[in-house]
Amino acid sequence: MSTTPENTKQKSEPDLALVRQRLERREELLSPFASRSVDAVRAISEEGDPSPVRTAFQRDRDRIIHTNSFRRQKHKSQVFVAPVGDHFTTRLTHVIEVSQVGRTIARGLNLNEDLVEAIGLGHDLGHTPFGHIGEGVLNQVLPGGFHHSRQSVRLVTLLEKDGKGLNLTGHVIDGIRDHSKPEGEFLSREAVADLTLEAQIVRISDALAYLAHDIIDALRSGFISLEDLPADAIEMLGERHSQRVNTVIEDVIGSSWDCVGEAGGEGGQTTADDMPWIRMSDELGKIVTELRVFMFERFYHRISNSVQGRKAAAIVGVLFEHFNRQPDNIPNRLRELSESTERAAADFVCGMTDNFALNMAEQISPGLSGDVFKGRI
Repeated sequence: MSTTPENTKQKSEPDLALVRQRLERREELLSPFASRSVDAVRAISEEGDPSPVRTAFQRDRDRIIHTNSFRRQKHKSQVFVAPVGDHFTTRLTHVIEVSQVGRTIARGLNLNEDLVEAIGLGHDLGHTPFGHIGEGVLNQVLPGGFHHSRQSVRLVTLLEKDGKGLNLTGHVIDGIRDHSKPEGEFLSREAVADLTLEAQIVRISDALAYLAHDIIDALRSGFISLEDLPADAIEMLGERHSQRVNTVIEDVIGSSWDCVGEAGGEGGQTTADDMPWIRMSDELGKIVTELRVFMFERFYHRISNSVQGRKAAAIVGVLFEHFNRQPDNIPNRLRELSESTERAAADFVCGMTDNFALNMAEQISPGLSGDVFKGRI
C-alpha cells in the first residue's frame, strides 16, 4: 500500500530555543526591581550563546557547579579545622545552605532565583584551607593582601579552565565580589546601595546560613550550650535550628516586601533614596547582630586561637613560604597565570583542601602538625 501525504502524520523537529524563550518570558512576571537574564552581559561573546534551553544565569550556575574549585569545598573547613565528624558543616554544605535560604527569600519577593542561586553557589570558591584562619595568614603575607571574595572572582575570571575563566555574567561576578560583611552591624541601605537585590539576598543569606549551622556545630561539639546563647535571641528565634532559620527568612521577606514592586511602579522610576533593599526588621536585626557578635567572641575567635587553629595558621604560613621560595614546585599553569611568585604561591595554597594542606606541610616539615591532626595525615 502506498503512503500519501494525506495519511502520513508529519513529525516536526522541536525548536529547543523555545525553552529558553519561555523561561525568559516567565522572568517578565518578576518584580520590576528584579534582575533579568536577557540583560546579562558576558565579557567575551561565545559561539552558541545563548543556550536554547537555559537562561544566562542558569548557565552561570552550571558552570560554577562543574568547577574543580566547587568540588574542593567539600574538604575545606567552615569553622572547625579539618573536622573528623561526618556531620559538621563544610564549606560545600555552607554554600548549598546559602543558596537554599537565598532562593526561598527570592521566591517570596518575586526576584530572580536563578541569579541568587548562581551567586550563592559561587561566593566562597576562593576560600583557603582552614577557612578564615588560612585567609588571615595569606592576607598578612601576600603583598596587597588577600580576601576570599576577591579570590573567588579571580578564580571565575581567570584561574578556572586553565586560564580561560568561566566567562560568567557581570551580575554574578559582582554578586560574588560584594557578598562579604564586616563583624558587628552589617545591615544598612548604604552598604548595599550598588548591589542588585539578588546580590543583597546572597549577602544576607550568607550570614543567616552560617549563624544557623555554626550554632548547630557549636552545640554538637559541646563548645557552647543552648543556655550560653543570648536569652533574647533564643526567645525570638527559637530553640531549634528549623525555628531559627524559618523565623529569620520570614522576617526578611516581610521586611523587604516593597521589593516585590506591587505598589512601587516601575523600578526605573524610583529614586535612590526610595529604592527598596533587602533587610530585616529593626527588632530582629538587633537580635541577629547581637547573636553574630556573640558567635565571633565565643566561637569563631576562640576556634582561631585554639591549638588546632594556631597550628592550621602555622601550616598555611609554612606552605606559602615554601612555595614562594621554590616556585618550581607550583604547577606551571598557576605560575603562568600569576603576575608574581607570591601571587602564584597564594593561588596554589588557597586551592588546597584541608587534608591536602596537612599532608603537604608534613612533607615539607615533618612533625609540623604534631599530634594535633592525628588520624588525618
